Amino acid sequence: MMDFISKAALFQGCSKEDISAIAKHLDFRTNRYRKGEVILSAGSIVTDIGLVLSGSVRIEHTDLWGNKSILGITPAGGVFAESYACIPNEPMLVDAAANEDCKILFVSVPKLFAPCPASRCQSRLIQNLLAISAGKNLLLSKRSLHTSPKTIRGRLLSYFSQEALAQESRKITIPFDRQQLADYLNLDRSALSKELGKMKRDGLIEYHKNVFELNIDMLPITGTAAG
Repeated sequence: MMDFISKAALFQGCSKEDISAIAKHLDFRTNRYRKGEVILSAGSIVTDIGLVLSGSVRIEHTDLWGNKSILGITPAGGVFAESYACIPNEPMLVDAAANEDCKILFVSVPKLFAPCPASRCQSRLIQNLLAISAGKNLLLSKRSLHTSPKTIRGRLLSYFSQEALAQESRKITIPFDRQQLADYLNLDRSALSKELGKMKRDGLIEYHKNVFELNIDMLPITGTAAG
């Protein structure tokens, strides 16, 4: 486990020895969750960051009418709840749920900002946390771009375009099933599935489950194009 933790973005630049030295100070604790299980619920006050050791975590918002929006997926090696943990007594506005069976390491944020004479990497951890938070804000900004087009096709093409650029390929794998993709783009699932079928018939895309291939020369993809 320590090998994996030392490679995570939160602990980038810290040796395994440094992490072991600060583990007790940061109240390291782990827990396992089954797919669909809520890890942290909206309205709760949190003081810990969650580091995903295995599996993935879904960040979602549910309104009073039960409408659900997926804000993102945190993969293994990523962290969640960092914004709420850094603001004392700020209730969560979202749920963090197991997107699949997962194992989570919880790290105390108050302890992270409390001096630890035995630690040589504490300042590095704080810098890493700031960089992670900035990256999360950027991802939320990208999602707002995907949900701004008025048409379903426009939203799908916006999302597929970003993923193709990020993966440097016209053949992309997305982390969502159909319902999750609809939730992420604020769309009705049946309407989304219908539009995907139209896009396939129009020769724009091919797909199987969560693997999509863009068939027209619509994206300025750089780097090596696979598939």
